[in-house]
Amino acid sequence: MSVDPASFVLDSFALLAFLEGEAGLARVKAVLKDALKGHCQVYLSWINLGEVLYITEREQGERRARETLAHIQSLPIEMFEVTSQAVLDAAHIKANHRLSYANAFAVAAALGKNATVLTGDLEFKTVETIIKIEWLAQKL
Repeated sequence: MSVDPASFVLDSFALLAFLEGEAGLARVKAVLKDALKGHCQVYLSWINLGEVLYITEREQGERRARETLAHIQSLPIEMFEVTSQAVLDAAHIKANHRLSYANAFAVAAALGKNATVLTGDLEFKTVETIIKIEWLAQKL
């Protein structure tokens, strides 16, 4: 009898912590290492990827954003597709919880994949009753 590997969803907070060496880096790095070994699955919504890229471009320029995209694409992350159902699910989540629309896509991914969201974004406190959350350290 096989056991399904653990599943995680990264939000933009977790991915930026990893990319920028912020608090939470060690845990995200450990999860990605486990994913390389096949011990877990890691998901990222295209909407959250877009959020990371626009933040990176705004703060560090377009070239750095392209480099960041290439780096993310090399990681053991499966992209969570933005289907019509994902949009409807995120809209429903956003309508019923106080969190950003981008974060609603991370919640939709977590629900769809029965995964734990890795985040330090306190907005996710509003959805603790509907998804599993592993809290990362806050930015220093």
